[in-house]
Amino acid sequence: MQAVILAAGMGKRLKELTKDNTKCMVQVNGVALIDRLLTQLSRLDLTRVIIVVGYKGENLVEHIGDRYAGRLNIEYVENPIYDKTNNIYSLALTKDKLLEDDTLLIESDLILDDRMFSLIMENPHPNIALVAKYQTWMDGTMVRIDDEHNVVNFVPKKAFKYSDVEFYYKTVNLYKFSKDFLQHKYVPFLDAYCAALGNNEYYEQVLRVICMLDNSDLKALPISNERWYEIDDIQDLDIAEALFASDEEHHRLYMKRFGGYWRFPGMLDYCYLVNPYFPSKRLKDEMRANFDTLLTEYPSGMYVNSLLAGKCFGVKQEYIVPGNGAAELIKSLMEKVEGRLGVIYPTFEEYPNRRSADSLEIFVPETEDFHYTADDVMEYFSKHKPETLLLINPDNPSGNYIPYKDVLRLASWCRSEGVRLVVDESFVDFSTEFPRNTLLRNDILEQFPDMIVVKSISKSYGVPGLRLGIMASADKELISFVKKDVSIWNLNSFAEFFMQIYTKHEGEYRKAALKFQKEREVFKEELMSVPFLRVFDSESNYFLCEVLPPYGSYGLAVRLLNEHNILIKDCSTKKVFAGRSYIRIAIRNREDNRRLIEALKSL
Repeated sequence: MQAVILAAGMGKRLKELTKDNTKCMVQVNGVALIDRLLTQLSRLDLTRVIIVVGYKGENLVEHIGDRYAGRLNIEYVENPIYDKTNNIYSLALTKDKLLEDDTLLIESDLILDDRMFSLIMENPHPNIALVAKYQTWMDGTMVRIDDEHNVVNFVPKKAFKYSDVEFYYKTVNLYKFSKDFLQHKYVPFLDAYCAALGNNEYYEQVLRVICMLDNSDLKALPISNERWYEIDDIQDLDIAEALFASDEEHHRLYMKRFGGYWRFPGMLDYCYLVNPYFPSKRLKDEMRANFDTLLTEYPSGMYVNSLLAGKCFGVKQEYIVPGNGAAELIKSLMEKVEGRLGVIYPTFEEYPNRRSADSLEIFVPETEDFHYTADDVMEYFSKHKPETLLLINPDNPSGNYIPYKDVLRLASWCRSEGVRLVVDESFVDFSTEFPRNTLLRNDILEQFPDMIVVKSISKSYGVPGLRLGIMASADKELISFVKKDVSIWNLNSFAEFFMQIYTKHEGEYRKAALKFQKEREVFKEELMSVPFLRVFDSESNYFLCEVLPPYGSYGLAVRLLNEHNILIKDCSTKKVFAGRSYIRIAIRNREDNRRLIEALKSL
């Protein structure tokens, strides 16, 4: 068995990284792609490794040098017209060598789990294409396979149809070919194809022609959870570094992304908080039906969108402002309010992080589970009176909840004491007795004109990709300020349309909220059966848990990610936790929750 590595390309999309070096010399976590690949190949029983070089080929040859002497027999083939040809020509330059032995064919811009080579080498079939089920991040050549894993067609980019993606598998660009297949099928067709259509093509086109035969003898080997990535640009490089980070770095690199985990197939995200039961299929179908229009047309400005927001939540237009997520509105609000800000820790830190430390008046409940009541809040802040008091209800990450009637008592106290009350009720729809717990009512806002209510639509409505939030207050001067402070087109057309159609689907939303509450109770019981977790009560869509010996929160988060591809929030670095180990676990649907429970119990 020999290996052929195609490494002649210019890698233009990597820009400065390939200005002076080949694409395969780009480093992932400090190791060049070519070094990782050659080290992996050195563990196999190979007669030789043939590397096709072109762009900056002399740099690559010098880089490799004799470091693999005694482990690999390396030969080089030069593509002198790499800038005028594609990889079909690079492979054609090795055709005489292809006729001499069974061959692994590898593209040099890949980073692969070691196990990938074991899978393909140990598979008894002589001709194998390693493939992965299509995911949204994938690009390039696809294949279709039958029930017996025969490759029945190669699908080039120009033939790709999004309507067929459920049938597609992406080629990993790691192949195993027998000497017989190369002698009698691939090389003859390669010669004919190049003669007829030239050298500016892809070698997969030859495989596509061969698969049109009655018996191509090419099998697909679908992978499952093995890590791999094809690096074409700097975003690919960033993702690859997260995928292939060391155990200790793995979790940190994922967390600093703040989302976008759909780029990592198979990951189960228990870190970020959404509604697992909404939006409904019917609502999503309506969004899809209007996709073309929403993509190509400008959204409305603030006047229309504040009208829509008011319609959705039963609030006067002049009392409400929609934002590009609640975060946009929080930023504007924190810059506007003056004086000291009363904060209850632990909490959602987006608010206090926008203020100077010396402007914060901090209350830390003395209870073990960080539980507090409206009376606790009033007692503390009557002695340490701020100009503005922040209440996250339910609180994040503790899940602490102050009942509706007690929030009104707190609002009355704030009014009598001259304290402006900010209530973030982003999670209130998950509370028992929803929807009676919201403050988003004209009469309530008018009763407490200094009160401000903030709500993230992303979390409770399950649409974080829309980036949608609202702020409401009878303080029309403040609302007018925020409307002018944010961009006139702060909402995209999809977010606007969601508000336009939501009321038609409100009944489904209420059903989803009730379904969620039942799942929360089931999930809590299951979490409580894990011996190293102490689970706190919650009226939200997450649980705060203390991690008990022998585990710590960070170590547990790292193990779940590395061993089970499950991401949880390590809260131990948050303020006031005093070095104790806490994690926050989102509540997902029954199937996902059981997967997490199984993972926890397997540790």
